[in-house]
Amino acid sequence: MRNYIKLTAALCIAAGVISSCKTQYELLLEGNDSDAKYAAAFDYFNSGKFTRASQLFESLSVITNGTSRDDTVQYYWGLSNYRAKDYLTAEANFERFLQDFPRSTFAENAEFLRLDCLFRGTYRYELDQTPSYRTITAISEYLINHPDSEYRDVCNHMLDDLNERIDRKAFENAYLYYKMEDYKAARVALKNVLKDDADNRYREDILFYSAMASYRYADLSYKEKQKERFLVFYDDYFNFIGEYPESARRQELDRLYKKVKEKY
Repeated sequence: MRNYIKLTAALCIAAGVISSCKTQYELLLEGNDSDAKYAAAFDYFNSGKFTRASQLFESLSVITNGTSRDDTVQYYWGLSNYRAKDYLTAEANFERFLQDFPRSTFAENAEFLRLDCLFRGTYRYELDQTPSYRTITAISEYLINHPDSEYRDVCNHMLDDLNERIDRKAFENAYLYYKMEDYKAARVALKNVLKDDADNRYREDILFYSAMASYRYADLSYKEKQKERFLVFYDDYFNFIGEYPESARRQELDRLYKKVKEKY
Protein backbone atom coordinates (compact mmCIF):
# COMPACT_ATOMS: atom_id res chain seq x y z
CA MET A 1 0.00 0.00 0.00
CA ARG A 2 2.86 2.32 0.91
CA ASN A 3 4.46 1.73 -2.51
CA TYR A 4 1.13 2.48 -4.22
CA ILE A 5 0.82 5.80 -2.37
CA LYS A 6 4.38 6.72 -3.31
CA LEU A 7 3.74 5.88 -6.97
CA THR A 8 0.52 7.90 -7.01
CA ALA A 9 2.27 10.89 -5.44
CA ALA A 10 5.10 10.64 -7.95
CA LEU A 11 2.66 10.57 -10.86
CA CYS A 12 0.84 13.59 -9.51
CA ILE A 13 4.09 15.52 -9.13
CA ALA A 14 5.13 14.52 -12.68
CA ALA A 15 1.79 15.63 -14.08
CA GLY A 16 2.17 18.97 -12.31
CA VAL A 17 5.67 19.43 -13.71
CA ILE A 18 4.51 18.60 -17.25
CA SER A 19 1.58 20.99 -16.93
CA SER A 20 3.84 23.78 -15.66
CA CYS A 21 6.22 23.19 -18.59
CA LYS A 22 3.53 23.96 -21.17
CA THR A 23 4.26 27.00 -23.27
CA GLN A 24 2.02 30.04 -23.34
CA TYR A 25 1.02 29.06 -26.87
CA GLU A 26 -0.03 25.55 -25.81
CA LEU A 27 -2.05 26.94 -22.91
CA LEU A 28 -3.78 29.38 -25.26
CA LEU A 29 -4.51 26.66 -27.80
CA GLU A 30 -6.07 24.40 -25.15
CA GLY A 31 -7.88 27.20 -23.33
CA ASN A 32 -11.34 28.70 -23.84
CA ASP A 33 -10.50 32.38 -23.49
CA SER A 34 -11.71 33.51 -26.92
CA ASP A 35 -10.49 37.11 -26.54
CA ALA A 36 -6.95 36.07 -25.59
CA LYS A 37 -6.90 33.43 -28.29
CA TYR A 38 -8.23 35.90 -30.90
CA ALA A 39 -5.60 38.51 -30.03
CA ALA A 40 -2.81 35.93 -30.00
CA ALA A 41 -3.89 34.48 -33.36
CA PHE A 42 -3.52 37.89 -34.98
CA ASP A 43 -0.21 38.52 -33.20
CA TYR A 44 1.16 35.28 -34.65
CA PHE A 45 -0.30 36.07 -38.06
CA ASN A 46 1.17 39.59 -38.15
CA SER A 47 4.58 38.29 -37.07
CA GLY A 48 4.62 35.72 -39.89
CA LYS A 49 4.08 32.64 -37.71
CA PHE A 50 1.31 31.37 -39.94
CA THR A 51 1.17 27.74 -38.83
CA ARG A 52 0.59 28.75 -35.22
CA ALA A 53 -1.91 31.39 -36.31
CA SER A 54 -3.76 28.77 -38.36
CA GLN A 55 -4.02 26.42 -35.39
CA LEU A 56 -5.38 29.17 -33.17
CA PHE A 57 -7.91 30.32 -35.78
CA GLU A 58 -9.01 26.71 -36.28
CA SER A 59 -9.50 26.34 -32.53
CA LEU A 60 -11.34 29.67 -32.42
CA SER A 61 -13.70 28.66 -35.24
CA VAL A 62 -15.55 26.37 -32.82
CA ILE A 63 -15.86 29.06 -30.15
CA THR A 64 -16.84 31.94 -32.46
CA ASN A 65 -19.28 29.95 -34.59
CA GLY A 66 -22.42 32.07 -35.05
CA THR A 67 -20.87 35.22 -33.57
CA SER A 68 -19.87 38.50 -35.22
CA ARG A 69 -16.28 37.25 -35.38
CA ASP A 70 -17.20 34.10 -37.28
CA ASP A 71 -16.38 35.21 -40.85
CA THR A 72 -13.17 36.97 -39.76
CA VAL A 73 -11.89 33.88 -37.99
CA GLN A 74 -12.82 31.58 -40.88
CA TYR A 75 -11.19 33.90 -43.45
CA TYR A 76 -7.96 34.29 -41.50
CA TRP A 77 -7.83 30.57 -40.87
CA GLY A 78 -7.71 30.09 -44.63
CA LEU A 79 -5.35 33.02 -45.13
CA SER A 80 -2.95 31.64 -42.51
CA ASN A 81 -2.81 28.30 -44.32
CA TYR A 82 -2.35 30.12 -47.61
CA ARG A 83 0.56 32.14 -46.23
CA ALA A 84 2.02 28.94 -44.78
CA LYS A 85 1.87 27.53 -48.34
CA ASP A 86 -0.53 24.78 -47.36
CA TYR A 87 -2.60 25.43 -50.48
CA LEU A 88 -4.65 22.25 -50.33
CA THR A 89 -5.98 23.06 -46.86
CA ALA A 90 -6.36 26.76 -47.68
CA GLU A 91 -8.46 25.95 -50.77
CA ALA A 92 -10.79 23.86 -48.62
CA ASN A 93 -10.94 26.71 -46.07
CA PHE A 94 -11.87 29.29 -48.69
CA GLU A 95 -14.41 27.02 -50.36
CA ARG A 96 -16.18 26.50 -47.06
CA PHE A 97 -15.91 30.21 -46.26
CA LEU A 98 -17.62 31.15 -49.54
CA GLN A 99 -20.42 28.68 -48.85
CA ASP A 100 -20.99 30.06 -45.35
CA PHE A 101 -20.35 33.77 -45.97
CA PRO A 102 -21.07 34.64 -49.63
CA ARG A 103 -21.76 38.28 -48.74
CA SER A 104 -18.86 38.86 -46.38
CA THR A 105 -16.52 41.78 -47.05
CA PHE A 106 -13.80 39.13 -47.39
CA ALA A 107 -15.74 37.12 -50.01
CA GLU A 108 -14.14 38.42 -53.22
CA ASN A 109 -10.62 38.09 -51.82
CA ALA A 110 -11.43 34.60 -50.57
CA GLU A 111 -12.76 33.66 -54.00
CA PHE A 112 -9.60 34.84 -55.74
CA LEU A 113 -7.32 33.18 -53.19
CA ARG A 114 -9.20 29.92 -53.69
CA LEU A 115 -8.49 30.23 -57.43
CA ASP A 116 -4.82 30.80 -56.70
CA CYS A 117 -4.77 27.68 -54.51
CA LEU A 118 -6.37 25.68 -57.30
CA PHE A 119 -3.84 27.05 -59.78
CA ARG A 120 -0.93 26.12 -57.53
CA GLY A 121 -2.35 22.61 -57.32
CA THR A 122 -2.17 22.00 -61.08
CA TYR A 123 0.55 19.94 -62.73
CA ARG A 124 3.13 20.44 -65.47
CA TYR A 125 1.94 19.59 -68.97
CA GLU A 126 3.28 16.00 -68.99
CA LEU A 127 0.96 15.00 -66.14
CA ASP A 128 -2.81 14.73 -65.67
CA GLN A 129 -4.53 17.98 -66.64
CA THR A 130 -7.84 17.32 -64.86
CA PRO A 131 -6.97 19.91 -62.16
CA SER A 132 -6.22 22.41 -64.95
CA TYR A 133 -9.69 21.98 -66.46
CA ARG A 134 -11.28 22.42 -63.02
CA THR A 135 -9.25 25.58 -62.42
CA ILE A 136 -10.06 27.03 -65.84
CA THR A 137 -13.77 26.59 -65.15
CA ALA A 138 -13.46 28.26 -61.73
CA ILE A 139 -11.44 31.21 -63.09
CA SER A 140 -13.85 31.72 -66.00
CA GLU A 141 -16.80 31.81 -63.61
CA TYR A 142 -14.96 34.27 -61.38
CA LEU A 143 -14.28 36.64 -64.30
CA ILE A 144 -17.93 36.50 -65.36
CA ASN A 145 -19.06 37.33 -61.82
CA HIS A 146 -16.35 39.98 -61.29
CA PRO A 147 -15.65 41.60 -64.70
CA ASP A 148 -13.96 44.60 -63.08
CA SER A 149 -11.89 42.64 -60.56
CA GLU A 150 -8.49 44.01 -59.63
CA TYR A 151 -7.25 40.45 -60.15
CA ARG A 152 -8.43 40.25 -63.76
CA ASP A 153 -4.93 40.43 -65.28
CA VAL A 154 -3.61 37.77 -62.90
CA CYS A 155 -6.56 35.53 -63.75
CA ASN A 156 -5.98 35.96 -67.48
CA HIS A 157 -2.32 35.08 -66.99
CA MET A 158 -3.32 31.91 -65.13
CA LEU A 159 -5.78 31.00 -67.90
CA ASP A 160 -3.10 31.51 -70.54
CA ASP A 161 -0.66 29.32 -68.63
CA LEU A 162 -3.19 26.52 -68.12
CA ASN A 163 -4.40 26.55 -71.72
CA GLU A 164 -0.81 26.43 -72.94
CA ARG A 165 -0.20 23.30 -70.86
CA ILE A 166 -3.33 21.62 -72.19
CA ASP A 167 -2.46 22.50 -75.80
CA ARG A 168 1.08 21.29 -75.39
CA LYS A 169 0.03 18.01 -73.81
CA ALA A 170 -2.34 17.34 -76.72
CA PHE A 171 0.38 18.11 -79.26
CA GLU A 172 3.09 16.14 -77.48
CA ASN A 173 0.84 13.08 -77.09
CA ALA A 174 0.20 13.05 -80.85
CA TYR A 175 3.79 13.91 -81.73
CA LEU A 176 4.95 10.87 -79.75
CA TYR A 177 3.72 8.64 -82.58
CA TYR A 178 5.91 10.58 -84.99
CA LYS A 179 8.94 10.10 -82.76
CA MET A 180 8.12 6.39 -82.61
CA GLU A 181 8.12 6.41 -86.44
CA ASP A 182 4.50 5.25 -86.59
CA TYR A 183 3.74 7.84 -89.27
CA LYS A 184 0.25 6.70 -90.19
CA ALA A 185 -0.89 6.87 -86.56
CA ALA A 186 0.99 10.15 -86.10
CA ARG A 187 -0.92 11.88 -88.88
CA VAL A 188 -4.26 10.64 -87.56
CA ALA A 189 -3.42 11.72 -83.99
CA LEU A 190 -2.17 15.14 -85.09
CA LYS A 191 -5.26 15.77 -87.21
CA ASN A 192 -7.46 14.75 -84.28
CA VAL A 193 -5.81 17.38 -82.10
CA LEU A 194 -6.98 20.11 -84.49
CA LYS A 195 -10.36 18.43 -84.87
CA ASP A 196 -10.84 18.74 -81.12
CA ASP A 197 -9.30 22.22 -80.86
CA ALA A 198 -8.72 24.15 -84.08
CA ASP A 199 -7.16 27.01 -82.12
CA ASN A 200 -4.47 24.90 -80.48
CA ARG A 201 -1.45 27.19 -80.11
CA TYR A 202 0.79 24.48 -81.55
CA ARG A 203 -1.19 24.53 -84.80
CA GLU A 204 1.87 25.31 -86.95
CA ASP A 205 3.79 22.38 -85.44
CA ILE A 206 0.80 20.11 -85.88
CA LEU A 207 0.33 20.96 -89.56
CA PHE A 208 4.06 20.67 -90.22
CA TYR A 209 4.39 17.23 -88.64
CA SER A 210 1.16 16.08 -90.29
CA ALA A 211 2.80 16.84 -93.66
CA MET A 212 6.07 15.23 -92.60
CA ALA A 213 4.23 12.14 -91.36
CA SER A 214 2.27 11.76 -94.61
CA TYR A 215 5.48 12.15 -96.61
CA ARG A 216 7.40 9.56 -94.58
CA TYR A 217 4.48 7.13 -94.60
CA ALA A 218 4.26 7.33 -98.40
CA ASP A 219 8.03 7.22 -98.87
CA LEU A 220 8.30 4.03 -96.81
CA SER A 221 5.39 2.33 -98.58
CA TYR A 222 5.61 -0.29 -101.32
CA LYS A 223 6.24 1.35 -104.69
CA GLU A 224 2.79 0.51 -106.03
CA LYS A 225 1.24 2.40 -103.07
CA GLN A 226 3.53 5.45 -103.08
CA LYS A 227 1.91 7.58 -105.79
CA GLU A 228 -1.52 7.36 -104.19
CA ARG A 229 -0.16 8.09 -100.72
CA PHE A 230 1.93 11.04 -101.85
CA LEU A 231 -1.36 12.70 -102.84
CA VAL A 232 -2.11 12.91 -99.11
CA PHE A 233 1.27 14.60 -98.64
CA TYR A 234 0.33 17.13 -101.35
CA ASP A 235 -2.85 17.99 -99.43
CA ASP A 236 -0.94 18.42 -96.18
CA TYR A 237 1.79 20.45 -97.91
CA PHE A 238 -0.69 22.91 -99.42
CA ASN A 239 -2.59 23.16 -96.13
CA PHE A 240 0.65 24.15 -94.38
CA ILE A 241 1.91 26.72 -96.89
CA GLY A 242 -1.59 28.14 -97.20
CA GLU A 243 -1.67 29.00 -93.51
CA TYR A 244 2.03 29.63 -92.90
CA PRO A 245 3.58 30.85 -96.17
CA GLU A 246 6.40 32.64 -94.34
CA SER A 247 7.23 29.81 -91.94
CA ALA A 248 10.88 28.92 -91.45
CA ARG A 249 9.82 25.31 -91.84
CA ARG A 250 8.43 25.81 -95.32
CA GLN A 251 11.85 25.28 -96.90
CA GLU A 252 11.96 21.67 -95.73
CA LEU A 253 8.48 20.92 -97.06
CA ASP A 254 9.23 22.73 -100.35
CA ARG A 255 12.25 20.46 -100.79
CA LEU A 256 10.19 17.31 -100.22
CA TYR A 257 7.40 18.53 -102.48
CA LYS A 258 9.87 19.20 -105.29
CA LYS A 259 11.43 15.78 -104.79
CA VAL A 260 8.07 14.03 -105.08
CA LYS A 261 7.04 16.06 -108.13
CA GLU A 262 10.23 15.09 -109.92
CA LYS A 263 9.60 11.44 -109.14
CA TYR A 264 5.92 11.37 -110.10
